[in-house]
Amino acid sequence: MKLSYRRLAFVLNFIMVLGWCITAQAAPAPKDKEKEHSGQKVDAGSFGVFQGGGRVGTETFSIYETGSGSVIESEFKTVNAPVEAVQTSEMRLSTTGEIQRYEWKELSPEKAVSVVLPNDDFLMQKWNLAGEKEHEQPYLLGVKTCILDDYFFVHREVLAWKFLGMVCKQDKGQLQCPLKQRTQFGTLNPHQHTSAPLSAEYVGREKVSLKSGQQELNKLELKNDAGTWQLWLDDQFKVMRMSIVGENTVVDRD
Repeated sequence: MKLSYRRLAFVLNFIMVLGWCITAQAAPAPKDKEKEHSGQKVDAGSFGVFQGGGRVGTETFSIYETGSGSVIESEFKTVNAPVEAVQTSEMRLSTTGEIQRYEWKELSPEKAVSVVLPNDDFLMQKWNLAGEKEHEQPYLLGVKTCILDDYFFVHREVLAWKFLGMVCKQDKGQLQCPLKQRTQFGTLNPHQHTSAPLSAEYVGREKVSLKSGQQELNKLELKNDAGTWQLWLDDQFKVMRMSIVGENTVVDRD
């Protein structure tokens, strides 16, 4: 693989931080939010969601890495739907990769908000739907649990980086990953209020036809009881395509 050594070293450092989590830290105060964005932008862009060849949604996202942690922001909008749906999310990770705060908001067609926060060594979710009282649900999940929420595909890129940081190594500026070695993760889907184990494995290199032309990409598979996701990453570790095996859904980077 022809990789930028500087880019490889930076991203491996970032994903190694995501991969090893030791102690929980308190969420930063709201006044610190702008400071988070003064850090280095690790990735940003948008994913188009396609079903049956037609575009049904767009996710716009950004990932920042700073001295105080990481911020992953996303906005999802439906396309060509009778009623436009708009949702946003923001995930904050500590400098050691643990969940400090995860917030999801539905802006349209309804109003709703959900927040996941550390509660001692575990996680607590609080959510409020329009016109309803606040609900709470505790999870016996550690603060290094991976958030994989509905509609926010960038969360799978973050998990892919975490996996690469745990199982791969850097050798003379190249990424070396063991083939078909399964690694287990704990995941939480706040939309569905469910948790589930997930396994990830590196499948190898594969040529994929994208709108920019054919590229040879790194392929990962993420599997749980709900199904199998396939991810293709370029040599800069950016997810270029995702698909759900057996379903007519493809997610492509714009």
